[in-house]
Amino acid sequence: MSTAPTLQIDLNALVSNWKTLASHSGNAETSAVIKADAYGLGIEPVATALSKAGCKTFFVAMAHEGARVRACNKEADIYLLNGLFPDTVDPILEHRLKPVLSSRAQISLWQKVGNSNPCAIHVDTGMNRLGLDVDEAIDLAADQSEIVALNPDLLMSHLACGDEPDDPMNGEQLQRFVTVKEKFAGIRASFANSAGIMLGPDYHFDLTRPGISMYGGEAVNNVPNPMKPVVTASARILQIRDGKIGETVGYGATATLNRETKIAVCSAGYADGFHRAASGAGVSVRGAIPQGGFGYLDGYKIPLLGRVSMDLCAFDVTEVPDQTLNNCEWVELFGANIPVDDAARACGTIGYELLTSLGSRYRREYKH
Repeated sequence: MSTAPTLQIDLNALVSNWKTLASHSGNAETSAVIKADAYGLGIEPVATALSKAGCKTFFVAMAHEGARVRACNKEADIYLLNGLFPDTVDPILEHRLKPVLSSRAQISLWQKVGNSNPCAIHVDTGMNRLGLDVDEAIDLAADQSEIVALNPDLLMSHLACGDEPDDPMNGEQLQRFVTVKEKFAGIRASFANSAGIMLGPDYHFDLTRPGISMYGGEAVNNVPNPMKPVVTASARILQIRDGKIGETVGYGATATLNRETKIAVCSAGYADGFHRAASGAGVSVRGAIPQGGFGYLDGYKIPLLGRVSMDLCAFDVTEVPDQTLNNCEWVELFGANIPVDDAARACGTIGYELLTSLGSRYRREYKH
């Protein structure tokens, strides 16, 4: 058996989460954001499972991601969030992708391409990221000949603070988006990401775009997460060591043992996306959870010891009975017992980053 860490990916839970988000989306169609290799889970199995569940629209960032989705679903609408550039025209046309146009330069290029393929128009309503500003979008809508030439079938924007339901910026962005939408009569509109879905029907429009919630992550801060866990990451125990009082563990000798300690050395490290910042000691960038992260071993929550290194990490398993240690080979890094967002907080980051940085060495096992 391999010593590689494992990812157990529950596609049933993924589909269940997508259906839950669809039920919260009211009359709006529910799409799926599967960029960044479907948040680290794998585009092909995720796209296939969601397609079978009824998902008809997907969002990706890169043209090569869109090509992979197209191979799984010949009929889906696939939107390319990073827009249009001269070197992406050919793959966009070949795989029938829909570029999300964010600037006048991209609009001009799409017009020069001279095809009837639809596109989307992205409007920046306050995030100052991608998109036409509000005045540019209104000017564009005023020229009906230009709209006909572009053939847009979607108008979209993106929330900056959707994970904070009480933030006044949500309402401000919504009002700007409504103002622009009124100028684009007959074109579908999309505004809500995972968090936006939870803000209510005013934010749903015609198409919602869930991402992190489908994968089991938290979309809204400081509220219970209603989504099912989708991913369980586990590291194999390579060795159990007996540490003595006063000895140290790991690089930099940052963890000093204050008791006789059983140490489980496991097969995952920062090369696998198990961040060094989760270390049990000696990492100054992490302030929120200074004691570091935890693993889970057959009913026992076990703290990290010392620094996470490239291929290895160590846990304090002193409290775990010998019988359990003798019969368990794997430590859960996050999953049903260590929520992905809790593991991320121990690294000083968010669940999005933890999922999308999962390395290629994981052995991915899919539950259908």
